[in-house]
Amino acid sequence: MKLLMITVTASMLFVGCENQIDSTPPPAPQGIRTISLDHAVEIRWLPSQAEDVKGYNVWVSDQYNGHYQLISSTSATSLVDHGAANGTTYYYAVSAYDYDENESELSKEVVYDTPRPEGFGVVLSDTSTSRNISGYGFARYNVLNCYDINTDIFFVNVRGRLVLQVWSDTDIEDMGFTSSLDDISESPTEGWAPSKSVEVIAGHTYVIWTVDDHYAKVRVQNVSASRLVFDWAYQTAKGNIELKMAQPSRTRARQGDRIQKDLVK
Repeated sequence: MKLLMITVTASMLFVGCENQIDSTPPPAPQGIRTISLDHAVEIRWLPSQAEDVKGYNVWVSDQYNGHYQLISSTSATSLVDHGAANGTTYYYAVSAYDYDENESELSKEVVYDTPRPEGFGVVLSDTSTSRNISGYGFARYNVLNCYDINTDIFFVNVRGRLVLQVWSDTDIEDMGFTSSLDDISESPTEGWAPSKSVEVIAGHTYVIWTVDDHYAKVRVQNVSASRLVFDWAYQTAKGNIELKMAQPSRTRARQGDRIQKDLVK
């Protein structure tokens, strides 16, 4: 009788363990978003609500419905793709897996990003102090004369009013105070300054739409009557408002010879 009881107990334990095997995958992650970096893309997502999630796999493809390759696995809710090249668009997806190695489907959201170059601590003089170092050309990654055909923005002291100005074939918009350059992840599609100039304020970020249909942003570190210091990022993919998400191209023709344009009055 004792032996029978042991047999029954062992059988019950076996059934109990079998019932505890988890074969249900967790739900696919949601809230996927990306941040454009220089030669890299940061991917972020919301934490899974499933209690047994152990970690996440991050995947990349060259198209939304393409073949996705595994970048890496992580227990965090963000990952940086250091294999991304500037000017190339990448599509990202994330899956979740649990402690029993069950893996979810890939996230369904359309998430893509295009890395872009950036720079820090660029110094400009105002046009009255030195026109030769008062402008900046994003495509050249260089400080230029404000009248140089490649200049996109330039720094002007207009009777004590400090101004960041663009030519008539370029647009600029003040995005307000930001804590970092990455706070502005994409270009606006409206709200450009009609005067083609904005007041320069330390801590503000400005977005520029260049004559050749590229987008850039600058964040002012500090400014004085004759000196401006800023950080910048420039999207090398034409027509892409990345800063974050790609959009259809909006091209415009150059309007006249820049050297004939006057500085803001």
